[in-house]
Amino acid sequence: MLNCFGFGVMQRSVRDVAELYGCEKSLRGVEAHRASSGLHSISSKCFGEARISALLIDDGIVLDKMLDLQSHRSFVPVVRRIVRIERLAETILDNPYSDFFLNVSATIAGEAVALKSVAAYRSGLEINPFVEKKDAEEGLSEVLSCEKPIRIQNKSLIDYIFLCSLDIALCIDLPIQIHTGFGDSDLDLRLSNPLHLRAVLEDKRYSKCRIVLLHASYPFSKEASYLASVYSQVYLDFGLAVPKLSVHGMISSVKELLELAPIKKVMFSTDGYAFPETFYLGAKRAREVALSVLCNACDDGDLTIAEAIEAAEDIFKQNAVQFYKLEGDISNSGSIVPCSIAREDSSASPNGIVFVRILWVDTSGQRRCRAVPAKRFHEVVKQNGIGLTFASMGMTSSSDGPAYGTDLTGVGEIRLIPDLSTKWKIPWAPKEEMVLADMHLKPGETWEYCPRETLRRISKVLRDEFNLIDECREGKDDWVPFDSTPYCSTSGFDAASHLLQEVMSALQSIKISIEQVHAESGNGQFEIAMGHTICNHAADNLILAREVIRAVARKHGLLATFVPKYSLDDIGSGSHVHISLLQNGKNIFMASEETSRHGMSKVGEEFMAGVFTHLPSIMAFTAPLPNSYDRIQPNTWSGAYLCWGKENREAPLRTSCPPGISEGLVSNFEIKAFDGCANPHLGLAAILAAGIDGLRRHLTLPEPVVTKSGTNPSSLDGKIQRLPKELSDSVDALEKDAILKDFIGEKLVTAVIGVRKISKIANLLNPVLHHEWEVLSRQQ
Repeated sequence: MLNCFGFGVMQRSVRDVAELYGCEKSLRGVEAHRASSGLHSISSKCFGEARISALLIDDGIVLDKMLDLQSHRSFVPVVRRIVRIERLAETILDNPYSDFFLNVSATIAGEAVALKSVAAYRSGLEINPFVEKKDAEEGLSEVLSCEKPIRIQNKSLIDYIFLCSLDIALCIDLPIQIHTGFGDSDLDLRLSNPLHLRAVLEDKRYSKCRIVLLHASYPFSKEASYLASVYSQVYLDFGLAVPKLSVHGMISSVKELLELAPIKKVMFSTDGYAFPETFYLGAKRAREVALSVLCNACDDGDLTIAEAIEAAEDIFKQNAVQFYKLEGDISNSGSIVPCSIAREDSSASPNGIVFVRILWVDTSGQRRCRAVPAKRFHEVVKQNGIGLTFASMGMTSSSDGPAYGTDLTGVGEIRLIPDLSTKWKIPWAPKEEMVLADMHLKPGETWEYCPRETLRRISKVLRDEFNLIDECREGKDDWVPFDSTPYCSTSGFDAASHLLQEVMSALQSIKISIEQVHAESGNGQFEIAMGHTICNHAADNLILAREVIRAVARKHGLLATFVPKYSLDDIGSGSHVHISLLQNGKNIFMASEETSRHGMSKVGEEFMAGVFTHLPSIMAFTAPLPNSYDRIQPNTWSGAYLCWGKENREAPLRTSCPPGISEGLVSNFEIKAFDGCANPHLGLAAILAAGIDGLRRHLTLPEPVVTKSGTNPSSLDGKIQRLPKELSDSVDALEKDAILKDFIGEKLVTAVIGVRKISKIANLLNPVLHHEWEVLSRQQ
């Protein structure tokens, strides 16, 4: 069923479909589900999940068994026809050629919304706008002399039919689709470059035509973008390129289309056919790709969030509605195509939503929120945000006033601007939504203390050369101890399985992937491994995941805590980060051959060496509480010494070689000195800044830690540098680190240092109760 895809893409598609059906993740499992469910059931499922509002069917595709147009209306509210002109010509060749105009006009009356040409498959796109009728007639004679069934290949005849179709399209005000770029094996790719159409596009007779170039013109996406930018009649559609290409290929192709082409001229169609799954896969991947491209455009400053949301609505709905003139049909159907970037946003209070929670994380790592009525959110707040005092980024875990030394006071106000790409319906509060916010001095002007913007800014520096992928893992998530079972205990998992299932469902509902869950060594302690994504999204996901875990636990009368050391006589809890580097979709942290130094590339070593060099300073961001340093002790798998090791879980930096990686090579490295009380955006920003410094200065790593008793760094105590033993040590390191200050920003670092110093003072004033206070203070 999915043999239209290459191997890697097919495997991805099988997994996606299996996840949709809830069946075994294999082709056999999908086929068995299809056979047991029946065509109507799987079609309803696929079209429903794809959220398709209109289906435009190319009548040039002929299969042994096909549903008619009317049957498709069971699944999609609006169904119309697209007339493939070469196919139509082949069916009416027994009539006089001069009647072609009348035959086409009669055929397309009623259901048709567009014409389509596959001239690229026949004789190519270098259409001669001045082809003579007598040449076309000679071509017709040649075609009729061939065996049946007739297939028109003669260039003069193809060109003539193409031009007649443009005349018809102009006469009855229909657009025309043109196949461009890649296709099946009978296509000569050299002749499908859309630049061949320039002679036609320059002809004033066809300047009023509406022409859409299909399939992103891949691999000629840049050429298509150029044509759409200079010819008013040219539009673009990136169906087929999505989902048939690799993830990198899809993103690159869409980016190239948007380089020059106006957003109002770019649209998407699934290009699905024959199987309902192809429609679902196209829609699913297109939303993901568009989300990635538009988010990057926001990060780069090309678009504002509001403009990105409008672009998504245009690409997935408005441009096609206007191009094919479906306004009345779509309006009457009451169906829209919600845009992934907007998370089903609307201007009213949708689905009975009462409140929208606006979330942010401050310098101390506290997750805070304000709730506004949904109606006000949509009318005012989503554009203008809500006010917040400057002092908010100077507050500590123990006090709601600004810490001395932060240079932040109650004078001055910022705006919390919702990032609508992070807005989700709250799984445990069905009448509420939550959304992460950026900090602006005024809408459109970012505040230099904003943690999310700090991570974006530093990521952009790195993205000039690399794409950073990081994986924030919920290292060891502490639950109120309701059991005392050991590591990976089956009975421990059984005791919490009802909670964990609910957590898993809630995380899936907000599109956060989980790779595995197991009971950990501590009492009531569990580890949740989250899937990797780009660093900005990983930080966002970590905040939302912790909200989910806490809320589900609270629902069951329990407290879920991420405090680094809940009990001094028990194992601690971290939030380990796994980092790799990608460039053009390739992992460039890993070496290309086994003989390389340490199994990592030169770029990978330099980046990791930067993190190694600045690790004591980084800990002021990633281990933000006095309690954090109770966790980072020798022989506790937390990494207490300044060293690194290969698969060494006692080292704070560990290179990793997961299954499938050649022996001797490493695919990523793990940072253990990161806990659940840190602001994830600031923590990742510090790590990125350090890595960039390593790249700029071409730093190298020392040899990995190796000892006579194995690889435990504690056996070298006194011979190897200890990482900061308390918060004041890491703060001292940060105060002396001019490079991190320059990257992150002097003012923000000053605020961080001020908050950390107050945390230390609060700890000293109440040493007996500070562990209990830490637990209670994290219950925001």
